Amino acid sequence: MARLLWAVALVLVLAGCARDGGGGGTAASSDEPEGRKVASTDGSFEGEIVGTPRSGSKFSKVKIGMRKAQVDKLIGAPDDTDSHITGKAFIPFFFGGDTQRLEAFYKGEGILTYSPGHFMGQPDILIRIIADRSEQGVAH
Repeated sequence: MARLLWAVALVLVLAGCARDGGGGGTAASSDEPEGRKVASTDGSFEGEIVGTPRSGSKFSKVKIGMRKAQVDKLIGAPDDTDSHITGKAFIPFFFGGDTQRLEAFYKGEGILTYSPGHFMGQPDILIRIIADRSEQGVAH
């Protein structure tokens, strides 16, 4: 009887995984603004830009795919940061990137989001730019 219960549980788990589609993408919640997809300069991956950075602003100088160290050197350190793990961190035997995110808040500019390129890496590749003049520069 115990084996039957384990078999049923396994089938249900596998059916749920198959229904997910395995795309690995993250669905945006309804409170997140929608942006436009942008390829990195070298075309190796896709990021997102929400809003339009003002001409001559700090955010007009950064590009999707830049490393955090490059961004910090170019526009300076953020006013505040916050980090969190993503759902990919819980996938068994997943050795890809995007298991964590780092958000950098710039007062009067907006938010930059970084993700690691590898599971052991630091969150250092710019994947999202949110241009928002009303940003207070404090983690939400």
